[in-house]
Amino acid sequence: MLTFLLFILVLGILVMVHECGHFLAAKRVGVRVEEFSLGVGPVLWKRKNKDTQYQISAIPLGGYVKLAGDNLQDYQGKPDEYFAQPPGKRFQIIFLGPLFNYILGFLLFWFIFFVGYPSLTTKVGGLLEGFGAAQAGIQEGDRILAIEGTTVKYWDELQNAIRQIKDVSSVRITVEREGREFQADVPLIKKDFEDSFGKKQSLGILGVTPFDEVVTVRHGFFASCILGSRKTIDITKMTYLGIWRIISGQLSLRDSVTGPLGIFFITSKVARMGLIAVLHLFAVLSVSLGLFNLLPLPVLDGGHIFLLAVEKIRGKGLGAKTERVVNKVGFSFIITLAVLATYNDIMRIFGDKISKFFFR
Repeated sequence: MLTFLLFILVLGILVMVHECGHFLAAKRVGVRVEEFSLGVGPVLWKRKNKDTQYQISAIPLGGYVKLAGDNLQDYQGKPDEYFAQPPGKRFQIIFLGPLFNYILGFLLFWFIFFVGYPSLTTKVGGLLEGFGAAQAGIQEGDRILAIEGTTVKYWDELQNAIRQIKDVSSVRITVEREGREFQADVPLIKKDFEDSFGKKQSLGILGVTPFDEVVTVRHGFFASCILGSRKTIDITKMTYLGIWRIISGQLSLRDSVTGPLGIFFITSKVARMGLIAVLHLFAVLSVSLGLFNLLPLPVLDGGHIFLLAVEKIRGKGLGAKTERVVNKVGFSFIITLAVLATYNDIMRIFGDKISKFFFR
Protein backbone atom coordinates (compact mmCIF):
# COMPACT_ATOMS: atom_id res chain seq x y z
CA MET A 1 0.00 0.00 0.00
CA LEU A 2 2.81 2.41 0.90
CA THR A 3 4.53 1.63 -2.40
CA PHE A 4 1.34 2.39 -4.30
CA LEU A 5 0.95 5.71 -2.48
CA LEU A 6 4.59 6.55 -3.21
CA PHE A 7 4.04 5.72 -6.89
CA ILE A 8 0.97 7.97 -7.02
CA LEU A 9 2.84 10.76 -5.21
CA VAL A 10 5.79 10.64 -7.60
CA LEU A 11 3.54 10.51 -10.66
CA GLY A 12 1.34 13.29 -9.30
CA ILE A 13 4.29 15.61 -8.67
CA LEU A 14 5.73 14.94 -12.13
CA VAL A 15 2.39 15.78 -13.76
CA MET A 16 1.81 18.82 -11.54
CA VAL A 17 5.26 20.26 -12.34
CA HIS A 18 4.70 19.68 -16.07
CA GLU A 19 1.29 21.32 -16.07
CA CYS A 20 2.56 24.20 -13.91
CA GLY A 21 4.98 24.97 -16.73
CA HIS A 22 2.10 25.27 -19.21
CA PHE A 23 -0.01 27.18 -16.66
CA LEU A 24 2.61 29.79 -15.77
CA ALA A 25 3.59 30.33 -19.40
CA ALA A 26 -0.06 30.82 -20.39
CA LYS A 27 -0.56 33.35 -17.59
CA ARG A 28 2.65 35.12 -18.62
CA VAL A 29 1.58 35.62 -22.24
CA GLY A 30 -2.02 36.56 -21.33
CA VAL A 31 -3.92 33.36 -22.21
CA ARG A 32 -6.91 32.53 -20.00
CA VAL A 33 -6.66 29.16 -18.22
CA GLU A 34 -10.07 27.54 -17.84
CA GLU A 35 -9.09 24.34 -16.01
CA PHE A 36 -6.05 23.01 -14.17
CA SER A 37 -6.57 19.29 -13.50
CA LEU A 38 -4.36 16.89 -11.58
CA GLY A 39 -5.43 13.48 -12.86
CA VAL A 40 -8.05 12.61 -15.48
CA GLY A 41 -11.53 11.13 -15.47
CA PRO A 42 -14.33 11.88 -12.97
CA VAL A 43 -13.73 15.01 -10.86
CA LEU A 44 -13.27 14.32 -7.14
CA TRP A 45 -12.67 17.90 -6.00
CA LYS A 46 -12.83 21.29 -7.66
CA ARG A 47 -12.52 24.93 -6.77
CA LYS A 48 -12.76 28.03 -8.95
CA ASN A 49 -10.50 31.03 -8.48
CA LYS A 50 -11.09 33.95 -10.86
CA ASP A 51 -11.19 32.45 -14.38
CA THR A 52 -9.59 29.09 -13.55
CA GLN A 53 -11.16 25.93 -12.12
CA TYR A 54 -8.64 23.85 -10.14
CA GLN A 55 -9.56 20.18 -9.77
CA ILE A 56 -8.37 16.73 -8.76
CA SER A 57 -9.67 13.84 -10.87
CA ALA A 58 -10.07 10.15 -10.08
CA ILE A 59 -7.38 8.63 -12.32
CA PRO A 60 -3.93 9.86 -11.22
CA LEU A 61 -2.18 8.83 -14.45
CA GLY A 62 -1.97 12.22 -16.05
CA GLY A 63 -3.32 15.73 -15.88
CA TYR A 64 -3.96 18.70 -18.09
CA VAL A 65 -4.35 22.46 -18.43
CA LYS A 66 -7.39 23.59 -20.45
CA LEU A 67 -6.69 26.89 -22.18
CA ALA A 68 -9.34 29.15 -23.62
CA GLY A 69 -9.65 28.67 -27.36
CA ASP A 70 -7.02 25.92 -27.54
CA ASN A 71 -8.79 24.12 -30.38
CA LEU A 72 -10.09 25.60 -33.58
CA GLN A 73 -13.68 24.42 -33.02
CA ASP A 74 -14.00 26.48 -29.82
CA TYR A 75 -11.84 29.42 -30.87
CA GLN A 76 -13.88 32.67 -30.88
CA GLY A 77 -11.17 35.17 -31.73
CA LYS A 78 -10.92 36.72 -28.26
CA PRO A 79 -7.52 38.26 -27.37
CA ASP A 80 -7.03 36.02 -24.29
CA GLU A 81 -7.45 32.77 -26.25
CA TYR A 82 -4.66 30.40 -27.23
CA PHE A 83 -5.07 30.63 -31.00
CA ALA A 84 -5.15 34.44 -30.80
CA GLN A 85 -1.47 34.38 -29.86
CA PRO A 86 1.39 34.43 -32.38
CA PRO A 87 3.41 31.18 -32.82
CA GLY A 88 6.23 32.47 -30.58
CA LYS A 89 3.95 32.86 -27.55
CA ARG A 90 2.21 29.55 -28.20
CA PHE A 91 5.66 27.91 -28.34
CA GLN A 92 6.43 29.29 -24.87
CA ILE A 93 3.23 27.77 -23.47
CA ILE A 94 3.95 24.37 -24.98
CA PHE A 95 7.69 24.23 -24.28
CA LEU A 96 7.63 25.24 -20.62
CA GLY A 97 5.87 22.00 -19.58
CA PRO A 98 8.68 19.67 -20.67
CA LEU A 99 11.27 22.26 -19.63
CA PHE A 100 9.94 22.30 -16.05
CA ASN A 101 10.24 18.49 -15.88
CA TYR A 102 13.78 18.68 -17.24
CA ILE A 103 14.77 21.37 -14.72
CA LEU A 104 13.19 19.40 -11.86
CA GLY A 105 15.28 16.35 -12.79
CA PHE A 106 18.46 18.44 -12.84
CA LEU A 107 17.66 20.01 -9.44
CA LEU A 108 17.05 16.57 -7.92
CA PHE A 109 20.40 15.29 -9.24
CA TRP A 110 22.08 18.43 -7.86
CA PHE A 111 20.47 17.78 -4.47
CA ILE A 112 21.50 14.10 -4.45
CA PHE A 113 25.16 14.88 -5.18
CA PHE A 114 25.15 17.59 -2.51
CA VAL A 115 23.50 15.71 0.41
CA GLY A 116 25.29 12.46 -0.40
CA TYR A 117 24.56 9.09 -1.95
CA PRO A 118 25.71 5.56 -1.04
CA SER A 119 28.57 4.03 -3.02
CA LEU A 120 30.63 0.86 -2.79
CA THR A 121 34.33 1.30 -2.05
CA THR A 122 37.13 -0.38 -4.04
CA LYS A 123 37.71 -3.03 -1.35
CA VAL A 124 37.88 -6.47 -2.97
CA GLY A 125 35.17 -8.83 -1.74
CA GLY A 126 35.83 -11.78 -4.02
CA LEU A 127 37.85 -13.12 -6.94
CA LEU A 128 36.50 -14.71 -10.11
CA GLU A 129 38.17 -17.98 -10.98
CA GLY A 130 40.18 -17.95 -14.18
CA PHE A 131 40.58 -14.16 -14.37
CA GLY A 132 43.67 -11.97 -14.08
CA ALA A 133 43.24 -10.63 -10.53
CA ALA A 134 43.57 -14.08 -8.95
CA GLN A 135 46.58 -14.87 -11.18
CA ALA A 136 48.28 -11.62 -10.13
CA GLY A 137 47.96 -12.45 -6.43
CA ILE A 138 45.16 -10.06 -5.51
CA GLN A 139 43.40 -11.22 -2.35
CA GLU A 140 40.04 -10.69 -0.71
CA GLY A 141 40.19 -7.64 1.55
CA ASP A 142 42.71 -5.78 -0.64
CA ARG A 143 41.82 -2.22 -1.52
CA ILE A 144 42.44 -0.98 -5.08
CA LEU A 145 43.81 2.58 -4.94
CA ALA A 146 44.63 3.36 -8.58
CA ILE A 147 44.28 2.05 -12.14
CA GLU A 148 47.21 2.98 -14.39
CA GLY A 149 48.03 5.85 -12.04
CA THR A 150 44.45 7.15 -11.91
CA THR A 151 43.20 7.30 -8.32
CA VAL A 152 39.95 5.40 -7.64
CA LYS A 153 38.03 5.56 -4.36
CA TYR A 154 34.68 4.06 -5.32
CA TRP A 155 33.59 1.01 -7.30
CA ASP A 156 31.96 2.99 -10.09
CA GLU A 157 35.22 4.95 -10.55
CA LEU A 158 37.11 1.66 -10.79
CA GLN A 159 34.69 0.35 -13.42
CA ASN A 160 34.88 3.57 -15.44
CA ALA A 161 38.69 3.51 -15.32
CA ILE A 162 38.72 -0.04 -16.69
CA ARG A 163 36.25 0.89 -19.45
CA GLN A 164 38.57 3.65 -20.63
CA ILE A 165 41.41 1.17 -21.22
CA LYS A 166 41.43 -0.07 -24.80
CA ASP A 167 43.50 -2.65 -26.67
CA VAL A 168 45.86 -3.66 -23.85
CA SER A 169 46.48 -7.12 -22.46
CA SER A 170 47.18 -6.06 -18.87
CA VAL A 171 46.70 -3.15 -16.53
CA ARG A 172 48.86 -1.88 -13.64
CA ILE A 173 46.93 -1.36 -10.42
CA THR A 174 47.97 0.05 -7.06
CA VAL A 175 46.78 -2.05 -4.13
CA GLU A 176 46.71 -1.56 -0.37
CA ARG A 177 46.99 -4.61 1.89
CA GLU A 178 47.22 -4.33 5.68
CA GLY A 179 48.49 -0.76 5.44
CA ARG A 180 51.13 -1.54 2.81
CA GLU A 181 50.92 -0.37 -0.83
CA PHE A 182 52.23 -2.29 -3.81
CA GLN A 183 51.64 -2.48 -7.55
CA ALA A 184 50.56 -5.44 -9.63
CA ASP A 185 50.18 -6.06 -13.35
CA VAL A 186 46.81 -7.73 -13.86
CA PRO A 187 46.00 -9.48 -17.16
CA LEU A 188 42.72 -8.34 -18.69
CA ILE A 189 40.42 -10.98 -20.13
CA LYS A 190 38.12 -9.65 -22.85
CA LYS A 191 34.43 -10.46 -22.64
CA ASP A 192 31.77 -9.60 -25.21
CA PHE A 193 28.44 -8.33 -23.95
CA GLU A 194 25.46 -6.27 -25.07
CA ASP A 195 24.93 -2.85 -23.51
CA SER A 196 21.51 -1.47 -22.53
CA PHE A 197 20.93 -0.46 -26.17
CA GLY A 198 21.62 -3.95 -27.52
CA LYS A 199 24.98 -2.94 -29.00
CA LYS A 200 27.78 -5.51 -28.73
CA GLN A 201 30.89 -4.34 -26.91
CA SER A 202 34.13 -5.89 -25.71
CA LEU A 203 35.32 -5.08 -22.20
CA GLY A 204 38.43 -6.06 -20.26
CA ILE A 205 37.61 -7.81 -16.97
CA LEU A 206 39.86 -7.73 -13.88
CA GLY A 207 38.00 -10.54 -12.15
CA VAL A 208 37.17 -8.90 -8.81
CA THR A 209 33.86 -8.37 -7.03
CA PRO A 210 33.16 -5.63 -4.46
CA PHE A 211 33.22 -6.03 -0.70
CA ASP A 212 30.04 -5.06 1.09
CA GLU A 213 31.53 -1.76 2.24
CA VAL A 214 29.34 1.27 1.52
CA VAL A 215 30.18 4.90 2.22
CA THR A 216 28.25 8.12 1.66
CA VAL A 217 29.75 10.28 -1.09
CA ARG A 218 29.17 14.04 -0.87
CA HIS A 219 30.28 16.89 -3.10
CA GLY A 220 30.42 20.64 -2.67
CA PHE A 221 27.58 22.95 -3.71
CA PHE A 222 29.05 24.03 -7.06
CA ALA A 223 30.66 20.65 -7.78
CA SER A 224 27.23 19.06 -7.25
CA CYS A 225 25.74 21.51 -9.76
CA ILE A 226 28.31 20.45 -12.37
CA LEU A 227 27.80 16.74 -11.63
CA GLY A 228 24.01 17.18 -11.77
CA SER A 229 24.35 18.88 -15.16
CA ARG A 230 26.53 16.07 -16.48
CA LYS A 231 24.10 13.43 -15.22
CA THR A 232 21.17 15.21 -16.86
CA ILE A 233 23.05 15.55 -20.15
CA ASP A 234 24.09 11.87 -20.04
CA ILE A 235 20.45 10.79 -19.61
CA THR A 236 19.47 13.08 -22.49
CA LYS A 237 22.06 11.49 -24.77
CA MET A 238 21.10 7.95 -23.72
CA THR A 239 17.39 8.66 -24.19
CA TYR A 240 17.65 10.03 -27.70
CA LEU A 241 20.26 7.45 -28.68
CA GLY A 242 17.88 4.74 -27.51
CA ILE A 243 15.01 6.28 -29.48
CA TRP A 244 17.17 6.45 -32.61
CA ARG A 245 18.15 2.80 -32.25
CA ILE A 246 14.49 1.81 -31.86
CA ILE A 247 13.58 3.76 -35.01
CA SER A 248 16.52 2.30 -36.95
CA GLY A 249 15.68 -1.25 -35.83
CA GLN A 250 18.87 -1.75 -33.80
CA LEU A 251 16.88 -2.05 -30.56
CA SER A 252 13.67 -3.95 -29.91
CA LEU A 253 10.69 -1.79 -28.93
CA ARG A 254 9.44 -4.65 -26.76
CA ASP A 255 12.64 -4.76 -24.69
CA SER A 256 13.03 -1.00 -24.30
CA VAL A 257 9.59 0.43 -23.48
CA THR A 258 8.27 0.51 -19.91
CA GLY A 259 4.74 1.53 -18.99
CA PRO A 260 3.04 2.54 -15.71
CA LEU A 261 2.97 -1.06 -14.43
CA GLY A 262 6.71 -1.45 -14.98
CA ILE A 263 7.40 1.91 -13.34
CA PHE A 264 5.29 0.83 -10.35
CA PHE A 265 7.34 -2.34 -9.85
CA ILE A 266 10.59 -0.40 -10.28
CA THR A 267 9.34 2.07 -7.65
CA SER A 268 8.50 -0.78 -5.26
CA LYS A 269 12.06 -2.13 -5.52
CA VAL A 270 13.71 1.28 -5.25
CA ALA A 271 11.60 2.20 -2.20
CA ARG A 272 13.34 -0.55 -0.22
CA MET A 273 16.72 1.06 -0.97
CA GLY A 274 15.99 4.34 0.80
CA LEU A 275 15.14 7.97 0.13
CA ILE A 276 18.14 8.78 -2.08
CA ALA A 277 17.32 5.87 -4.40
CA VAL A 278 13.72 7.11 -4.67
CA LEU A 279 14.90 10.64 -5.43
CA HIS A 280 17.27 9.28 -8.11
CA LEU A 281 14.41 7.40 -9.77
CA PHE A 282 12.27 10.54 -9.44
CA ALA A 283 14.96 12.59 -11.20
CA VAL A 284 15.38 10.07 -14.03
CA LEU A 285 11.60 9.89 -14.59
CA SER A 286 11.30 13.69 -14.59
CA VAL A 287 14.05 14.16 -17.18
CA SER A 288 12.69 11.29 -19.27
CA LEU A 289 9.14 12.69 -19.17
CA GLY A 290 10.39 16.06 -20.37
CA LEU A 291 12.37 14.49 -23.20
CA PHE A 292 9.57 12.12 -24.25
CA ASN A 293 7.08 14.98 -24.44
CA LEU A 294 9.34 16.81 -26.88
CA LEU A 295 9.15 14.03 -29.46
CA PRO A 296 7.50 15.36 -32.66
CA LEU A 297 4.42 13.15 -32.32
CA PRO A 298 0.83 14.44 -32.50
CA VAL A 299 -0.82 14.96 -29.08
CA LEU A 300 2.60 15.29 -27.39
CA ASP A 301 4.08 18.76 -26.79
CA GLY A 302 6.74 18.06 -29.40
CA GLY A 303 4.00 17.39 -31.95
CA HIS A 304 2.40 20.77 -31.24
CA ILE A 305 5.80 22.45 -31.56
CA PHE A 306 6.29 20.70 -34.91
CA LEU A 307 2.92 22.01 -36.12
CA LEU A 308 3.91 25.50 -34.99
CA ALA A 309 7.05 25.21 -37.12
CA VAL A 310 4.91 24.13 -40.08
CA GLU A 311 2.60 27.09 -39.47
CA LYS A 312 5.57 29.47 -39.35
CA ILE A 313 6.89 28.13 -42.66
CA ARG A 314 3.48 28.07 -44.42
CA GLY A 315 2.34 31.39 -42.99
CA LYS A 316 -0.90 29.83 -41.74
CA GLY A 317 -2.00 27.03 -39.45
CA LEU A 318 -3.82 23.80 -40.17
CA GLY A 319 -7.56 23.79 -40.77
CA ALA A 320 -9.93 22.52 -38.07
CA LYS A 321 -10.61 19.27 -39.96
CA THR A 322 -6.91 18.54 -40.56
CA GLU A 323 -6.08 19.31 -36.94
CA ARG A 324 -8.81 16.92 -35.77
CA VAL A 325 -7.48 14.11 -37.97
CA VAL A 326 -3.88 14.69 -36.83
CA ASN A 327 -4.92 14.61 -33.17
CA LYS A 328 -6.92 11.41 -33.64
CA VAL A 329 -3.95 9.70 -35.30
CA GLY A 330 -1.63 10.89 -32.56
CA PHE A 331 -4.00 9.82 -29.80
CA SER A 332 -4.37 6.36 -31.38
CA PHE A 333 -0.59 6.00 -31.56
CA ILE A 334 -0.14 6.96 -27.90
CA ILE A 335 -2.87 4.52 -26.80
CA THR A 336 -1.28 1.75 -28.88
CA LEU A 337 2.13 2.51 -27.35
CA ALA A 338 0.62 2.47 -23.84
CA VAL A 339 -1.08 -0.89 -24.47
CA LEU A 340 2.15 -2.35 -25.89
CA ALA A 341 4.17 -1.05 -22.92
CA THR A 342 1.66 -2.54 -20.46
CA TYR A 343 1.73 -5.89 -22.28
CA ASN A 344 5.53 -5.87 -22.18
CA ASP A 345 5.46 -5.06 -18.45
CA ILE A 346 3.08 -7.95 -17.78
CA MET A 347 5.20 -10.41 -19.74
CA ARG A 348 8.44 -9.25 -18.09
CA ILE A 349 7.02 -9.36 -14.57
CA PHE A 350 4.52 -12.21 -14.73
CA GLY A 351 5.62 -14.09 -17.87
CA ASP A 352 7.01 -17.13 -16.02
CA LYS A 353 3.94 -17.45 -13.82
CA ILE A 354 1.61 -17.17 -16.82
CA SER A 355 3.58 -19.85 -18.70
CA LYS A 356 3.47 -22.20 -15.71
CA PHE A 357 -0.27 -21.64 -15.30
CA PHE A 358 -1.12 -22.52 -18.91
CA PHE A 359 1.54 -25.16 -19.60
CA ARG A 360 1.89 -27.00 -16.30
